[in-house]
Amino acid sequence: MLPARGAVAPSVPFRPAFRLPALEAVLRRLRAAQGLLTGLLLLLAWEGAVRLLDVPAWTLPAPSRIATTMIERWDVLVAEAAVTATETLLGFLAGAVCGVALALLMAAAPWLERSVNPVLVVSQAIPVMALAPLLVVWMGFGMAPKIVMAGLVIFFPVAANFHEGLRRTDPGLVDLGRLYGASPGRLLRLLRIPAALPLLATGIRMAAALAPIGAVIGEYVGASAGLGLLMLHANARMQTDLVFAALAVLVVFTLALWAVVGWGTRRLVHWAPDTLAP
Repeated sequence: MLPARGAVAPSVPFRPAFRLPALEAVLRRLRAAQGLLTGLLLLLAWEGAVRLLDVPAWTLPAPSRIATTMIERWDVLVAEAAVTATETLLGFLAGAVCGVALALLMAAAPWLERSVNPVLVVSQAIPVMALAPLLVVWMGFGMAPKIVMAGLVIFFPVAANFHEGLRRTDPGLVDLGRLYGASPGRLLRLLRIPAALPLLATGIRMAAALAPIGAVIGEYVGASAGLGLLMLHANARMQTDLVFAALAVLVVFTLALWAVVGWGTRRLVHWAPDTLAP
């Protein structure tokens, strides 16, 4: 049926060729693959430069040679990586628990905050490498000093971020809670801790990336096993390809730990996704 003369034809809504949710999903996948593509391009450039300039393998091995070494020495790499992973995970848990506990104590007792906070800041001026030999002297060549080193490296980010989150709780909400008769303990448990969880999650994610550094530094100073010791011995024998292979295993482990911790923190603080963007 034709419209009457002079009548305006109904407008047909514009339908895009691609639905917006589908386009957003494609963009998300492209952003996720961007880092992987960049890494592959860097590896190709590395491989090409080494072959083109004929760089000696003991100076800078090509990625293909490193991959071959990883396959040939896989049993050794896995055994040493298991030691470093154990030290890292135990140090990560110890440092995170101690950091959270100290932040809660400082939030509950202001006098403790005034006493401990300057000490925490000053402690960051002490190089970690300076403490590693002392820990080996005190605790021996076993796992204990490496666990302590990993815990020390991540302790400050966790404690500082969580304490800052507890300190930055909205004063209006705190006054409202006091108006309703909430005790300091209930305010801390029901208001201040939930408000500080996004910053705590940020500190934990930072700690996940830093924890392996402490363990490897401890292995460099004195150890009987671990990726750090393997790299130290391989470097002394000019086995540069084995050094890079151990570094590659360490990087993969660190990225895996960071991804798992990031997944867990996003589920813990699901209401604040912007603070935990990958």
